[in-house]
Amino acid sequence: MSVRVRIAPSPTGNLHIGTARTAVFNWLFARHHGGQFILRVEDTDLERSRTEYTENIVDGLTWLGLTWDEGPWFQSQRLDLYRQKIQQLLDQGLAYRCYCTEDELEAMRTAQKARGLAPRYDNRHRHLTPEQRAAFVTAGRKPVIRFQIQDHQEITWEDLVRGTVTWKGRDLGGDMVIARAASEDEIGQPLYNFVVVVDDIEMAISHVIRGEDHIGNTPKQILLYAALSATVPQFAHTPLILNPAGQKLSKRDGVTSISEFRQLGYTQEAIANYMTLLGWSPPEGMAEIFSLEAAAQQFSFERVNKAGAKFDWDKLNWLNSQYLHRMPSPELTDRLIPYWQAAEFVFDPVGDRPWLETITQLLGPSLVLLKDAVIQGEVFFKTTLMFNDDATAQLQQQGMGEVLSELISLQDAHANQPLTLDLAKEILNQVVASKKLKKGMVMRSLRAALMGEMHGPDLLQSWLILHHRGQDTTRLNAALQLATSTKTTTK
Repeated sequence: MSVRVRIAPSPTGNLHIGTARTAVFNWLFARHHGGQFILRVEDTDLERSRTEYTENIVDGLTWLGLTWDEGPWFQSQRLDLYRQKIQQLLDQGLAYRCYCTEDELEAMRTAQKARGLAPRYDNRHRHLTPEQRAAFVTAGRKPVIRFQIQDHQEITWEDLVRGTVTWKGRDLGGDMVIARAASEDEIGQPLYNFVVVVDDIEMAISHVIRGEDHIGNTPKQILLYAALSATVPQFAHTPLILNPAGQKLSKRDGVTSISEFRQLGYTQEAIANYMTLLGWSPPEGMAEIFSLEAAAQQFSFERVNKAGAKFDWDKLNWLNSQYLHRMPSPELTDRLIPYWQAAEFVFDPVGDRPWLETITQLLGPSLVLLKDAVIQGEVFFKTTLMFNDDATAQLQQQGMGEVLSELISLQDAHANQPLTLDLAKEILNQVVASKKLKKGMVMRSLRAALMGEMHGPDLLQSWLILHHRGQDTTRLNAALQLATSTKTTTK
């Protein structure tokens, strides 16, 4: 079987997660069968299409790792082809010019609703006489072009997800507009349902894989394939992505575009992994965490669900955390640096690289999102530390000034050797023994002094990181000044 599939986004907005999930399924199917994955930009809606949206779509697909074999092709560059095909249908008598005004169409729909009928075009201009047509032209009416759909027709296909699907011609809304209004003997802007068929024919698309919200277009498009004497591709209509309430995920639900997920700190691996799970069930024995390449080896539509897939933030966050926790420190550092730079932390990405990797090693196991490293890592980049209320209270306790003085003295005594984990432990033990205090009290005071708060990552590892830039000495002295000045004031 020669497989050629396509993802055909419209550049009227940023890459939506629903479109991206469709792209994932197309890519997986193509790679599973050793076929081609084609990128086509459906930009015939010239008023709403934007270059920045095209760039966002291309960047998003690239970021996700969905490499394409052909394209991107742009429909706006193929208008002459579409008009040739429309003229072919006109010449064959399968399409015609319709001169109905919008007021007439609205009156028709209103009358149908009043009779309890579904609104549809009643095909009134399908068989105009030359005289009627001339009268409309003289009146200055600009016609659309409609494709004939016979009410008695029955359209059936075997959907790879939904099985046998059948539609009746009378349920398709009447003869379909395939080109916007234009002057007589001209063909206006070709419309979606027509151009998508022409493109799929010209590109030899074997399988059309798309969301179930397109299923109403399929019978119309199958009729167009037949009218153009083309082979009908196989169709697979995948389940929609739903919000927790069971409704189609939309902008009202918050984050929906791939670029927004990226900005929030999700990894491309986790997003691609999770989107694959939105509607597809891995075979028994396959772990939930997998690469696109591994999923492609197992992918089939037999395991794609018919029911909508509810978006679960907790599941996505868990997946993302697993990818971060398993990521080698050098790679994770590469991904964290842009977030630290965006937060305007001061560091040299090259010269400070070893130091940055120690921060990554410390924070990595607690990260859920990449951007979490900004909040958790800020304390290591600060040049001036503010002590919160809990830290201040800890430092104000009786005897803490002496503890800080002892810590500073012992650290100064070892200034000619690097601060290691073993040396840090030795210094702490000496203070505990000298001051006859519980180790927990000394540790809490050290944390308050170095971190400005009473909670955070491993204290000794944090001390070593701060020592790299000499920040530990600065902070211990600031904490000592706070403890000493407080003690003096209370006398």
